[in-house]
Amino acid sequence: MTGNGLIISQNSEYRRQKQDWIPAFAGMTTRGSMEIKAFRAWRFDKKIVGNAGDCIAPPYDVISDKQQTQLYKKNKYNIVRIDRGKVTPADNETENVYTRAADYLHKWIKAGVLKQDAADNIYAYVQDFEAAGDSWQRSGFVALGKLEEFGTGVRPHEKTLEGPKADRLKLTRATATQFGQIFMLYDDPKKVADKIIKKTTATLRSGRATQKPLINMVDEDGVRHRLYPIADAKDINTIVKTMTDKATVIADGHHRYETALNYFHETGNPAAKYQMMTFVNMRNKGLIILPTHRLVGNLEGFDIQKLLKKLAGDFAITSYPFGSAKDKSAAREKMFVAMRAVFKKGGVAFGIYAKDKRFYTAVLVNDAAMDAVAGNMSKAWRSLDVSVLHKLILEKFLGIGEKQLASESNIEYIKDVGNAIDESIASVDGEKNQVVFFMNPTRIEQVQQVAAAGEKMPQKSTFFYPKIFTGLTINKL
Repeated sequence: MTGNGLIISQNSEYRRQKQDWIPAFAGMTTRGSMEIKAFRAWRFDKKIVGNAGDCIAPPYDVISDKQQTQLYKKNKYNIVRIDRGKVTPADNETENVYTRAADYLHKWIKAGVLKQDAADNIYAYVQDFEAAGDSWQRSGFVALGKLEEFGTGVRPHEKTLEGPKADRLKLTRATATQFGQIFMLYDDPKKVADKIIKKTTATLRSGRATQKPLINMVDEDGVRHRLYPIADAKDINTIVKTMTDKATVIADGHHRYETALNYFHETGNPAAKYQMMTFVNMRNKGLIILPTHRLVGNLEGFDIQKLLKKLAGDFAITSYPFGSAKDKSAAREKMFVAMRAVFKKGGVAFGIYAKDKRFYTAVLVNDAAMDAVAGNMSKAWRSLDVSVLHKLILEKFLGIGEKQLASESNIEYIKDVGNAIDESIASVDGEKNQVVFFMNPTRIEQVQQVAAAGEKMPQKSTFFYPKIFTGLTINKL
């Protein structure tokens, strides 16, 4: 990774602040209930596909055109053909990505490419990865969760867009099948399920695993994905019982959740009342949120100096000038270090780059400025970095309001993985975009607080890393 996390982690003092990335939830419990159950998943049969890990893919909404092509080549049975199939110029009402997805599913089942497990399981899902210069492990379990209208039992935290929901609904109508997971958070100080997962995935002193994973693959970002069956009836019952008094918050998959609700209401299919979900305890030390930066373009008459002058009333602006390429790298790092310092103190700060031989930080110094633009939103919502950016900068001074954000006509969301920082800067240098706003990550407790207030964050407020992959388990309705 060469994004924000790694750049800052090169500083030895920051490395000692590893605990900053670990969510603290002491006393922050939520009330509600989640009914879950084990299920007989359809999975890729390695006897036919080879390595089943070559058949899974990231969620549809993060797959670029380039990655889509790579996944097509990786294995002829990769789930991308169903979940984010290629569009062709000849597509019409009767032949399109959704009809092809249904054809692939039917053919793969008929050929034995996909095989249903013989018994009901809950599935342990473990991801090993690096972020912020440290090694992490995030674990959770996959089960069917009962869909509920948003309220005390299930809370969203982000706004959704109509386009992705329409797309997912068309796919579900065509296939009557669930391919992707919804990433759910719950709070269990006793870590009941975590202990069962640890037992299920344990390695003996001899170095041998207690059982082999159903899937064991490393993706292009270096994340290892492992899937194990939790088949013991006692363990299954224990997890099911544990969740009966647990409220949940959707971490990722808001569009899929709302689509699942819409499909159930549309069809009345009892099986559609349940959706595949990956549940992760908020106490899990591998629960990491990375930032999502904002690339902005297509603005008439944009001038960075004019913008900074307008911001000066509510923000403290610091510039980091540079001349050579070496100086540019050093200036960029100074900007990120300054941003992290504000983050650690609970403040709001952005990094800004607009091809004028300088990086900038903008630190909010007038908290009251949000009062005039945030309406009746809670204090938790007003304190979000993304809320401040969207309301006090994008909307107020650049004319990028809710309509433009929804259409993404002036904005591109950049998830902080891989070469995201370098590519964002290169996009501005190449004049493809005019300015990039670098973000600190949303704090996990902010997700909890905003959801508890019954509010939704602006879209793309959180980037839980790594992503929950698609095709690990498949649930036919």
